[in-house]
This record gives sequence, structure tokens and C-alpha cells, in this order.
Amino acid sequence: MDRQKEKAVLEAVLFTMGESVETDRLSSVIGEDKKITRELLMELKEEYDSRQCGITLMELEDSFQMCTKADMYEYLIKIAKTPRKYVLTDTLLETLSIVAYKQPITRAEIEKIRGVSCDHAVNRLVEFGLIAEVGRMDAPGRPLLFGTTEEFLRSFGVKSLEELPELSAVQIEEFKIQAEQEASVQLDI
Repeated sequence: MDRQKEKAVLEAVLFTMGESVETDRLSSVIGEDKKITRELLMELKEEYDSRQCGITLMELEDSFQMCTKADMYEYLIKIAKTPRKYVLTDTLLETLSIVAYKQPITRAEIEKIRGVSCDHAVNRLVEFGLIAEVGRMDAPGRPLLFGTTEEFLRSFGVKSLEELPELSAVQIEEFKIQAEQEASVQLDI
């Protein structure tokens, strides 16, 4: 198969699947190694991004997905029903950030970090598709483990968890001091 045909096959597969597809699976479809497949996908992405078209390829960890360009959203909502937007409260964002940085993590571990019950927050984040059950801990009671999803990566515009900002030791210490101050204020009430 020539390069143009391979790109056409990749495009057809991604369009038809409608969700992210692992690079390994795409490689097996066109009979190329992962490195060549990735090069073809990046060429395809550059082609979409360089011309006036409404689609692009999004890379999510070791997968690719065909999707609509962000600047086309206003036109899509004119014809499609408006997608349900979720509001991430401070509590939800705090819980989500704990899961993102500490995953896989149990509810009990989240509660230990936050100092309060997290049942509602975890349930809402699962409902929004930002976190999911990723297994069970090998411990008494076999508690559920939670981790972030591809929807989390899409929503926050990152390809992988490695792109999340790193916290410096100074920031971590400031957060600890703030948390201790908040806890002492709540005890005074």
C-alpha cells in the first residue's frame, strides 16, 4: 500500500469508529509498525490543521480520535442539541485533581487527603465521565480504585497525564498550610 492509501485507510477507520483507537490497532490495520503509523497520523493531522476544514485528529495518550475542531462548536449547536454541560464546583475540582495526581486511588484515600466525605464528588465525576473505576485494591474489603478517563484528557486539553502541571515543593507546602488553616477555622465554628 502506498502512503496516501495508508492515510486514507487510517482516516476511514477513525471516522467510522467515532472514538479513540490505539496506535497498535491502527498499525495492524495498515500492516506497518507503530513508528510509521504514528508518522502517517501526524501527517494526516497536519493536513487537517493546515486547511480550512472542520475536523482534526486528537491524540490521547497512545490513541487517536477524529473530532470536530473546537472553533466549529458554535455552528454545531445550531443543528444538534446542545450538549449537557457540567459544572465543576471547587469540591469536584479538588477531588478530580486528587484522582488525577494520585491515581489509582480509593475513596478512603481521597477522604483522608480532603478530610471530608467524598461520596457525592466521586459519584458526580463518574457520572460526568471524568473518572472511572479502574480496578480493586488488593486489601481487606477490596475497595474500588478510581482513575481519570479519556474524557478527562479531552476536557482539559491534554494528551496524557504527563502533561499535567507539576507542583513544586513550595506550592505543596503552601497548600498544606492553607488546608490546616481551613481545618482550624472549621473546628472553631
